[in-house]
Amino acid sequence: MDWEVWGNRLLWTGLTLGVAYGAGLLVTLFVSRLVHLAAKTSGEWDDIIVSELRRRVPFWMLLVGVWYALQHWDLAAETHLLVVRALVIVAGLSASWTAATIISRLIRVYSSGVSSAVPVTGLTQNVARILVMALGCMIILNEVGVEITPLLTVLGVGGLAVGLALQDPLSNLFSGLFISLSGQIRVGDFVELEDGRAGHVVDFDWRSTRLQLLPNNVVIVPNNRLAQAIVTNYNLPQQEMSVLVAVGVDYASDLAHVERVTTEVAAEVLREVEGGVATFEPLIRFNAFADSSINFNVILRGRQFTDQFLLKHEFIKRLHARYATEGISIPFPIRTLAARDPIPVVAVERAPKE
Repeated sequence: MDWEVWGNRLLWTGLTLGVAYGAGLLVTLFVSRLVHLAAKTSGEWDDIIVSELRRRVPFWMLLVGVWYALQHWDLAAETHLLVVRALVIVAGLSASWTAATIISRLIRVYSSGVSSAVPVTGLTQNVARILVMALGCMIILNEVGVEITPLLTVLGVGGLAVGLALQDPLSNLFSGLFISLSGQIRVGDFVELEDGRAGHVVDFDWRSTRLQLLPNNVVIVPNNRLAQAIVTNYNLPQQEMSVLVAVGVDYASDLAHVERVTTEVAAEVLREVEGGVATFEPLIRFNAFADSSINFNVILRGRQFTDQFLLKHEFIKRLHARYATEGISIPFPIRTLAARDPIPVVAVERAPKE
């Protein structure tokens, strides 16, 4: 073994890799300058592309250095071809992953600002990544000389067998895709299931949907069960919602006066309490002659489902104080019972037994 020849090869290989990596760092500095320029523009697409490229440039330049370093080695034609193909595969996978990451970030940024766009969830982003990676893998296989058509046939037959074996996971996957793409349940929406559980939608994944309840617990619902359940979405068709408060006043009350005072208090609450819709005009609707009071509903307006609790709290406090000032009585439950005279009992004389 000629140690001098090996030493020269290793030295030149190291120098080539070092120069390539150093060039990658210099390019990274230039790209970092582009990051600052992209931050000054109005759109975010250039920020995303430049930031992702900055992370990959040193590695890509290192792959270029490995390709140049092959010239310092006397490799057999087959070995040289295998190494080159390996470099193509690694570079292709890295480029595919970069493209998948960029597309996933673009979907997350721009879909949130377009009402008609596909809802952004972890599931939709992962599907986008998988599609881009699958396309990249097919391009890589074609470049290294692998026939794609027979491979697709094998994958089709194998996919059928896998589909039969994994019916439940695939059912959850496609149910999650259906829920995400339909837009009827979105991340951040406040929903109530048919069993009474209610909370904000945290995210979808390939198997389940996570709901964060008001007590700060998380409920995990399989996607196929959620797709078949009766769900109330409190964010559709809009996030604002009516808040009903039941009130009862004494029969001796002046109902016109009650209506005026109650409306004033309700309007004050909507203006001053966080979560109230200040432009909404409160409504009063009398609805029942109850046992001890005349009952009615006060209709307020909240910006979202969770705002109703504070609105009701403040409204009841202020209404109780205002009624006391105005002399309006909220009666205790009373039931009037009419007592009749007892029915006289007539004694019946029975004949003696023989």
